[in-house]
Amino acid sequence: MTDAATLPELTRPPERGHLSQRPRRLRRTPGIRRLVQEHRLRPADLVLPLFVAEGLAEPKPISTMPGVVQHTRESFQQVCRAAVAAGVGGLMIFAVPARRDAAGSGALDPDGILAQAVRWAAEVAEGVPVIADLCLDEFTDHGHCGVLDAHGQVDNDATLTAYGQMAVVLAQAGADILGASGMMDGQIGWVRGELDAAGYTDTALLAYAAKYASALYGPFREAVDSALQGDRRTYQQDPANAREALREVALDVAEGADIVMVKPATAYLDVVARVRDLVNLPVAAYVVSGEYAMVEAAAAVGAIDRRRTILELHTAVRRAGATIIATYWATKLAHWLQEDS
Repeated sequence: MTDAATLPELTRPPERGHLSQRPRRLRRTPGIRRLVQEHRLRPADLVLPLFVAEGLAEPKPISTMPGVVQHTRESFQQVCRAAVAAGVGGLMIFAVPARRDAAGSGALDPDGILAQAVRWAAEVAEGVPVIADLCLDEFTDHGHCGVLDAHGQVDNDATLTAYGQMAVVLAQAGADILGASGMMDGQIGWVRGELDAAGYTDTALLAYAAKYASALYGPFREAVDSALQGDRRTYQQDPANAREALREVALDVAEGADIVMVKPATAYLDVVARVRDLVNLPVAAYVVSGEYAMVEAAAAVGAIDRRRTILELHTAVRRAGATIIATYWATKLAHWLQEDS
C-alpha cells in the first residue's frame, strides 16, 4: 500500500484556505441559488392542452392519463377559467367528434365540435391565446392526419386543400393561433396563403416543425378515441434523425411559421437546443401524453417525488431552449411556480 506521504502532489487534500475556486459558495442558501439561477419557468411559458368531446353528459376520465379527461362544454370552460386564473400562457384545443369519415369533413364544419370548442374557450380566455389543433386525425375514420389516395397512402397535396379550409373555419371561430400538426410538406405556406386570402392575416401559425413518429403518443390516442390504422412514419420524423428536423424547421420558417415546435420534448432535448440555435422565432416543445403517463405511474408507486420530477423535467425543457411548453401539468405547475416565487 502506498504511504500517504508519497502520493502525487495533485491528489493531496488542499491546505485550508488555499482554494481560490469554490463553486459551492453559490449554492449555499436558497436565496443565493435563486439569485444565480440561469433559467426560470414562468406560468406564462406554459400551454394547457385540453380535450373536448362531442355528446358527453359528463367528463370522461382518460385511463392512461390520471387527472386528464375528455370535457363537456361546462367542465371545459371551468378548467379554462382555472388555467387563466393560474396565469397559464395558452389554451390548446383538441376535439373528439361523435362521427368520423374518410375525408375528416367534421374538421371543416363551422358548427363542428372543434370550432365550437374554440368559441367556448374564447368566451372565458380573458386574452389568453386560444390555440386550435390544425389536423384531420381526430376527424378521419382511419386515424391518419390527412386524406388517403386510392392506394391507402396519405395524399399530401389533397390534404393541404383540407387544411386550408379548416384553417379559415378555425380563424373565423376565434382561434388566435393554429397548431399545424399534420407534418405535410408545404403545409405552413399553403395555410398561410389561405388565411391571408380570407383576411386572417393576424392569425398566427405554430408549426409542429419537428414532430417525431414517437411511441410516447400512446395515451393521446385514447384521449381522442383515435381510429388509427397502421402508423405515421411516412410523414412524422424518424427518431434517429436530427439534421432532418432542422431541415423541416428551416422550411417552415421560410414558409411563414410564427412559432416552431419540437414534439415530444424531454426525449428530444438535443433537437430543442439545435432548433433554438437555428432560428430567431419562439421555440415551443410539447411534453406529450406518454411523458405525462410515465411520471404519474412512477409517482403513484412512490418511485419518484412527483412535484420535484415534474419541475425538473420542465426546467430541462426550458434550459434546452424552449420558451413555450405545452404540458398537461400546466395549471398545476403554474400554482407551484407561484408558491415558489
